[in-house]
Amino acid sequence: MLFWSSYHLSPPTVKGLEIDILAFLLLMCLVSIWPININGTPVFFIQGVSLAVFLYFGLFIELLLTQISIVVLLLKMRVGIKESYRYPLNFLLFSLVSYGGAMMYYYMGGTHGEVPFSYQSIMIIFGYELTVFLLNQFFLEAFQVYLYKKKFNLLTKSFIWEFFTSIIIFPIGLALYFLYLDVGINTVLFIGTPLLALSIILTLYYKSQHVNQYLKQASDIGQQLTGRFEIKQVVDLFMEKVISMVPVDAAYLIDIYEKDKLRIIRKYENGKIFVNIEEPKSPDRGISGHIYVMRKSVLFHSRKQWKHIQQSQLPISVESIIAVPVMRNEELVGIVILASNKKHAFDQAQLMIMDLLSAYLGVAVENAKNYEVTKRESEHCSLTGLYNYRYLERKLDESFTMLKENKLEELSLILLDVDHFKAINDTYGHQAGNEVLIQLSKRLLSFFHSKGIVARYGGEEFVVILKNTNKEKAFQLAEDLRLFIANTPFEIHQALQSSSNMLSIFLTVSLGVSSAPYDSEDGVSLIRHADRAMYLGAKRAGRNKVAGYVG
Repeated sequence: MLFWSSYHLSPPTVKGLEIDILAFLLLMCLVSIWPININGTPVFFIQGVSLAVFLYFGLFIELLLTQISIVVLLLKMRVGIKESYRYPLNFLLFSLVSYGGAMMYYYMGGTHGEVPFSYQSIMIIFGYELTVFLLNQFFLEAFQVYLYKKKFNLLTKSFIWEFFTSIIIFPIGLALYFLYLDVGINTVLFIGTPLLALSIILTLYYKSQHVNQYLKQASDIGQQLTGRFEIKQVVDLFMEKVISMVPVDAAYLIDIYEKDKLRIIRKYENGKIFVNIEEPKSPDRGISGHIYVMRKSVLFHSRKQWKHIQQSQLPISVESIIAVPVMRNEELVGIVILASNKKHAFDQAQLMIMDLLSAYLGVAVENAKNYEVTKRESEHCSLTGLYNYRYLERKLDESFTMLKENKLEELSLILLDVDHFKAINDTYGHQAGNEVLIQLSKRLLSFFHSKGIVARYGGEEFVVILKNTNKEKAFQLAEDLRLFIANTPFEIHQALQSSSNMLSIFLTVSLGVSSAPYDSEDGVSLIRHADRAMYLGAKRAGRNKVAGYVG
């Protein structure tokens, strides 16, 4: 309909000018080969040529040549069958833009053929070009809103690029037209060559800027990764940043442990991140198996390139893939896979960035592991594996802060001491004493489970912190614990004899209980009062007893 209308609105005069039209078409097609892809939106520079074509040959020829150029553009972008809707969509968009611009041009009194060079004609041409620019941005954004449910926003990155490139291209289009009036077809060579060169330069410049932006983002992500001290934080941040930086439909982070076992620890599909979602598997299939064997990054532009890889578990819709190994100390420790449902969705720059990010990830995970080991060693008893006194102090301070802020109602503490522990060491040896402490620690953890925080206070003394537990309940727990320990034998080695036989022995414990805020105002006094209750109320009363603090 638009073609028919444009033909009758501006009947073309092409007799004897067929070669000229073909020359303009060739130039438009060459320029279309060098687009700038901004967030999936191609920006190309045929408007300078199409302006000259419109001014001289009219709307119909301009519309026809533009449609052919769009076909070249979409073929260059490798728009496949899955996105074939983009052909009629772009035909419609550019037809509406051309038609709307022509209406404004005719409304202002514009004509075709040889337009005189004057202030009035320049203003009419400028009005036409401005209308084309605004309509193009409006329809482009409207289609994005309709198809992809995006928020309507004209001031996008592509808008800014279109605006500045239009400022550059508009004078070239005018020069092409007016010089064509004087010189003829040779103008296509004189003006077309620098226009094509400009298109190539701008495209390469944008790509270099795009790579620089990726490098800056990767550097920022690397700094953030090394600033995380827990492996979970590192992994979560990595996934979050990668899927926000690279447009993907799916992403997978695979952990390699025991050298030959793989498991997916993070998966991004359908807009959601899933954690620890797959059982371990052997590295003998799929993209991950390919990377495990090859130990190098791969970039696949379409499913045809990786269909030889057997038993892939990627979604059937996936076309493009980036897969990179995560190395640490020259050892493969993980694999990152990015996937897109579009063909040619990724480029070499993105592959390079993912290689860089995977290196950052390997270093960050190693640092986090070292930190966690150091932290554990500083907070835990090396013999029993329980928290130590340093950790106990910090948790008591935090608990009293929560009491003051009314985040806790009550806080109770149980202090436990093994009765006659010196006699165990003297009778069976210090190794047997250590075995008793280790077994007792396991029983404490099993007994309290998630009810409290168990720590080794020192020697044969242990402490249990019970949040939101009153003194009466804590006392009952202590009594139940006393009976549990007294009635369950401990298995030890007789270290003082050459045979080192296993023995079963029974032992008892004495316990003291104090609570806050009623008995104490700080952590030190809470421990001191529980210690006082244990010695005065349990030890001196015959041991194997529970005593509560009485202020």
